[in-house]
Amino acid sequence: MNQADYVSHNEKMVQQLPEYVADYYLTKSSVPLSPATLYQYLNEFHRFFIWMIDTNLTQAKTVKQISLDDLATFKKQDMELYKAYLLNRGKQTASHPNGVLSHRTVNRSLNALSALFRFLTTEAETADGEPYFYRNVMKKVALVQDSETYATRASHIKEKLMLGEQDVSYLNFIQNEYGKQLDPRKLRYYQRDRERDVAINALMLGTGIRVSELVNMDVDQLSLKAASVTVRRKGGKWDAVPIAKWVLPYLAEYVEIRAGRYQTTRDTPALFLTKGTQQPRRITSATVELLVAKYSMAFNHVRITPHKLRHTLASKLYLETKNEHLVATQLGQSSTSATGLYTHIIDTQQRSALNQLHDHEE
Repeated sequence: MNQADYVSHNEKMVQQLPEYVADYYLTKSSVPLSPATLYQYLNEFHRFFIWMIDTNLTQAKTVKQISLDDLATFKKQDMELYKAYLLNRGKQTASHPNGVLSHRTVNRSLNALSALFRFLTTEAETADGEPYFYRNVMKKVALVQDSETYATRASHIKEKLMLGEQDVSYLNFIQNEYGKQLDPRKLRYYQRDRERDVAINALMLGTGIRVSELVNMDVDQLSLKAASVTVRRKGGKWDAVPIAKWVLPYLAEYVEIRAGRYQTTRDTPALFLTKGTQQPRRITSATVELLVAKYSMAFNHVRITPHKLRHTLASKLYLETKNEHLVATQLGQSSTSATGLYTHIIDTQQRSALNQLHDHEE
């Protein structure tokens, strides 16, 4: 979904939630948290409230009726039950009917609730200048320890990265080779969107930005001359992100054909567009996910996601600099807690040491 879609969904969802959540939403929209983050948080609040009703931990019959007193008196033992419910909850999908939520997914749910309780007990003000209540049960609830080490996660991710010269080969494949395998109808659409699709993949490989940041970009936020792009990060902060110079020609080719190919007007701010029946539309995250999957499968028979393009940039940048802080800054992360993953993905020194052990034995 694009930013406008998230806002529309959020406003509809808020109508189904208690008034104090509407206060939270209004405050965090002006801070601002991104509409995508608020969308995730509102869904987590709704899931938690439904669980409260189902387990008779509230007298409320509907989500909207759940009172502040229900939260103010919520016990630690009950929140631990909710955490256990999340850990054992089946992920209802056709391919994995009995799947289990990952520890990272459970922690995202707990973090959302922590944000709500922090707002209600610390940040919000009543007419008397006091918070809604004082007891924050979430301070007593620990996050779930991740069951995977960085090394294990890295081994799962590494095979889907485009290290070495693979990223260059991938873009050149999209630009020059992919169309050779298509029938005339598909070829026509590919030729129409080729420059756009190459530019989208190049921008993610050359910056490490998130797909949500990419689709919400406007054309005036890209500067080829300065080799940078301005994006709105998680938490709503604007960030000027450097672009690797080697991908600039791919972006320039798209910018050159954008207006004529997609018939833009002054009312077409989005950088990346799709053809509409009446006028061009901002491309969606779902469309980007699909096109990256399509091209990656054709390229090396491995289906990847835009997030793997982000991992690719981060891994190559760490290999070049060995600087976790620089990688975190490029990715728009406030700490290096997540960048430790890339030290395990780029394990050439470790492998070299193992090989030397074998050489010494001989």
